[in-house]
Amino acid sequence: MLRLALPLALPLTLGLLLTACGQESAPTTSIRPAMVVQPQPATAAVDSYPGEVRARFEPELAFRIGGKVSRRLVEEGQRVKANQALAELDPQDVRLQLEATRAQVAAAEANLNLVKAERDRYKTLFDKQMVSHSQYDNAENLYRAGLARVKQVRAEFDVAGNQAEYAVLRASQDGVVAKRQVEVGQVVAAGQTVFTVAADGEREVLISLPEQNFGRFKVGQPVTVELWSQPDAHFDGRIRELSPAADPRSRTFAARIAFSAGKVPAELGQSARVFIAHAEQVPLAVPLSAVSAENGQAYVWRVDGNNTLKRVPVRLGAYGEKTVPVLEGLNASDWVVAAGGHVLHEGEQVRPVDRSNRVVNLAAKE
Repeated sequence: MLRLALPLALPLTLGLLLTACGQESAPTTSIRPAMVVQPQPATAAVDSYPGEVRARFEPELAFRIGGKVSRRLVEEGQRVKANQALAELDPQDVRLQLEATRAQVAAAEANLNLVKAERDRYKTLFDKQMVSHSQYDNAENLYRAGLARVKQVRAEFDVAGNQAEYAVLRASQDGVVAKRQVEVGQVVAAGQTVFTVAADGEREVLISLPEQNFGRFKVGQPVTVELWSQPDAHFDGRIRELSPAADPRSRTFAARIAFSAGKVPAELGQSARVFIAHAEQVPLAVPLSAVSAENGQAYVWRVDGNNTLKRVPVRLGAYGEKTVPVLEGLNASDWVVAAGGHVLHEGEQVRPVDRSNRVVNLAAKE
């Protein structure tokens, strides 16, 4: 029986082997991984500038006369009231000038009394025709000159009295001494700033703008202000003032930001940050490695929802160090292949991954 079964089993086994070989499937093609990114703004849509809270009005106070400072009555940071004395000059010189002017007034008044009596005497004699008309006119002119002299020295006396009062520097309004630039014994000139007072009332933020971007700022432009002491609060503001000239040392332009709200909980000297939005639309940008070109036409590989590639022509801006602006051809929601575009093909299916080699589900992110 075994001898009869072997000739029959051998052809059957060979037939099964041949059938199995004929049904073997072709090797599967692996899907290429591709690192994908989304276009990002080429520049920040909002610029931020650090600043300091200042008073709306900051008068610079100075003596109206020159002299030596004899007393300093306030310190920097001290609150002062209107008309409060801040500093005094040595009054000796102005007092001597006042006394000299007072003596001139007394002398002029005595001379006026003399020429007046002389004029009255000559008038009586002239009425009796005992003196000539020219003699009377001479007495009259002397009287008028004496009267003018009295008016002159009295005005000079008033000026000297004012200067004696100017020896005391007083606050022009309520506020805080923001800056002190004088010491006892220092000789100051008339008009030289010795105190800066931050007046009570409105508060502003002082910032510095770079000269390369100064042209795109204008008075009245809306901004947003954030105080470091209140990071979760944002206050609306506007550019109230732009300096017409750059600072000679920093080459920046000073700008004052006024709060739109009436009263803002901002204290003098607090740190702040001002956010100014770009007026024009900010273009998108992609990495330099994502851009390819053929026949002078730049293009990128966009990954559609089914993970297939589509070649998209784009119009580019000025190349940067790492990225290039895309002026036309892409949307912010698109996904593009970040590198290796020269080995890709239209309609090819890829496996999107991020920079950490994690699979990106584009359908879930749409």
